[in-house]
Amino acid sequence: MKILYHHRIGSKDGQYVHIQEMVDALRAEGHEVCLVGPEGFDEREFGGESGLVSKLKARIPASVYELLELGYNGVDYVRLARAIRVFEPDAIYERYNLSLLSGVLARRRSGVPLLLEINAPLFAERSAYGGLKLAGLARWSEQRAWRAADHVFAVTRVLADRVVDAGVAESRITVTPNGINHRRFGPSADVAAAKIRLGLGAQTTVIGFVGFAREWHGLDAAIELLAEYREARDLHFLLVGDGPVTEALRRQAEDAGVADRVTVTGVVDRDAVQNYVNAFDVAMLPNVVAYASPLKLFEYMACGKAIIAPDQPNLTEILTDGHDAVLFEPGSRPAFKTAMRRLIEDDSLRVRLAATARDTLVPRDLSWSANARRVASIAADLAGATSARPGDA
Repeated sequence: MKILYHHRIGSKDGQYVHIQEMVDALRAEGHEVCLVGPEGFDEREFGGESGLVSKLKARIPASVYELLELGYNGVDYVRLARAIRVFEPDAIYERYNLSLLSGVLARRRSGVPLLLEINAPLFAERSAYGGLKLAGLARWSEQRAWRAADHVFAVTRVLADRVVDAGVAESRITVTPNGINHRRFGPSADVAAAKIRLGLGAQTTVIGFVGFAREWHGLDAAIELLAEYREARDLHFLLVGDGPVTEALRRQAEDAGVADRVTVTGVVDRDAVQNYVNAFDVAMLPNVVAYASPLKLFEYMACGKAIIAPDQPNLTEILTDGHDAVLFEPGSRPAFKTAMRRLIEDDSLRVRLAATARDTLVPRDLSWSANARRVASIAADLAGATSARPGDA
């Protein structure tokens, strides 16, 4: 099949990883893929974002910026329509973004079926965290995009239920959790050697986190645990990534006298992440958005790590407390620290959870290649059903 992958992301972060993995998986399955996105995106470094977008957000009123987001559809549609003429795709696969309607327009005018991947309810998210000045317009654009798609792929059942509430038929929704690329992530044969390569002791207990660290993750609780176990256990916190709270974490560690027990790597190339995860004994998800499918979860599972995570529906779609993870009451700092103490102190529990985490992942085929096969199968069905009726969306 020929699949046109359409997106509007401007930064190379977790969103980019999702795009790259899906495109690679589709191509590995033998499909042709053409990407259409913002100009200059491919040239950015991992972790980089569009400087123009950042400047606009800082210098113009929020309402004007939101109108510009909607106006982007005009420019984007021209690029998208040109790609459809030249590439002649069987389907458009779009990563949903708020106020992005050019895919809907292209579907209506070309007849090429539109498959929409939804990773977050962005109207609710931006209303809660970033604020929206033109809320009515944003809500309308989200519902228009969701309802106009021929098929929707939601990353969790929790998110799929929101899509149903917006008026999309259950029969047009497939839940496809984020997955893993088994060529990039797998269990380490020698965890001690991985620790030594990072300058840590072979017997050090490493608690780790991968990602862009923000205040709401609650990673300061990990520093408190380092101080608590300072005399009792050789404990180290390895943060694989960067983020706005890393300096505060360093200062907290210095004040607590455990600065030598904290490592913050900064942005790490995607292919190097496993080198650090291999050294983990405990892999942390201290706080997770209620509808998300965290990329790091599947990386932890593939690498065979003992996982700690909140006991909430989007995670219990994947994890079972006491079987392949230790789950704790969401939002409870005392519960998180109590669960962490169990994992830090019980070596046999960590070993058992690490093994069953991978045993959960593999039989369910929670992989990018499995997601690509689901997408391609539905795209093929839709292409056959719509090829005789262009403009019918």
